[in-house]
Amino acid sequence: MFRAISPFLLLFCSITGLFLSAWIVITASTFTFYPLSVGAPELSPGLLLGNGAIALLAILIWQSQQKRLVLVSLIISLVALSLSILPLWQLPATHQRFAAEMERSLGVQPEAIKLTNGQAHPFSWHTFFTGIPLSPVRYDANIQFAAPDGVPLKLDLYRPVENGQHPTVVMIHGGAWQHGSPRDNAVLNRYLAGQGYTVVAIAYRLAPRYRFPAQIEDVRSALEFIRQNAAAYEIDLNRMAIMGRSAGAHLAMLAAYSTNASSFRAVVNYYGPVDLTQGYYDPPNPDPIDSKKTLNAFLGGTPDQFPTLYQAASPITFVRPNLPPTLLIYGGRDHIVQAKFGRYLSEQLQASGNTATFLEIPWAEHAFDALPSGISNQLALYYTERFLAWTMKK
Repeated sequence: MFRAISPFLLLFCSITGLFLSAWIVITASTFTFYPLSVGAPELSPGLLLGNGAIALLAILIWQSQQKRLVLVSLIISLVALSLSILPLWQLPATHQRFAAEMERSLGVQPEAIKLTNGQAHPFSWHTFFTGIPLSPVRYDANIQFAAPDGVPLKLDLYRPVENGQHPTVVMIHGGAWQHGSPRDNAVLNRYLAGQGYTVVAIAYRLAPRYRFPAQIEDVRSALEFIRQNAAAYEIDLNRMAIMGRSAGAHLAMLAAYSTNASSFRAVVNYYGPVDLTQGYYDPPNPDPIDSKKTLNAFLGGTPDQFPTLYQAASPITFVRPNLPPTLLIYGGRDHIVQAKFGRYLSEQLQASGNTATFLEIPWAEHAFDALPSGISNQLALYYTERFLAWTMKK
């Protein structure tokens, strides 16, 4: 049956598998190829199965085909297989570290936090292939909350099917402050609404046309709109969290930590910038988005030109006692926002007497949750929903 398989096709498949698997350990130096560095670790379970299948085929046709060509294919596939197994191989130890960190910071084991219908495991093969399970929710799009400088700003609202006041998550999108919309990462918004949360995904004006502090002003306008319309949108103002990714996490932290902040039960920071001055002078290597150029577009210049502005735009500036509990999740291989900055923020929060949970996914790059059913996002979601459940408890 296997004699019909061309050894040249087998070689092509093995080379393709190695090319894709190599991005698990290689970081693209340009943004054009950066999605490969992001996606390969998240798809590693699928790559593992594919590389394993190619290696098995090479063994099965060994006696009936061109042995030298088949041997080359087998060797290539075994190298690809060893690369693609890395995230799954690291998963158990990472899960143990995360559980210990959550128990240290919250005083409770994650398995003891009761969920109505949450993720039962940090990784599921079934979820990897079928996607994050989504329950029916109510969805209202394009609700305008402000129009600064004539720019209409809108939000999307996700609510559980059941009527009533619900704990609420304000969601802020990323995109280097220059791109993105409330529709980004809609799967998580729908998932959280299915778990009993009202999710409010908000927009803000984008750089470089609108520079800081326009973005945080828009976030605060959205929060005021939410407060004024809480009853109509089934929002429990006493149980609110604010969450964001990358630039959105940066804005979420600024909103929650600033002196005139609303009262939040929790802050969830997925790989957000912490100290913009240090980020400017200590960029990652490689630097696929050109960090200095991105910060220049956001703030209008360098830290030497605008030191006060950089300070005002850095969440680390506002660390003080009595801040809401913060969950920080970073990729250990993040080459846009380095994990060490998130770790430093966690240390500073704890030194000020705050609750902070820092989780670093060793194989993950920036924007790992762009693939909702990928290995990193499954792990992150497992801890995120438990963190939210613990902080939102009545």
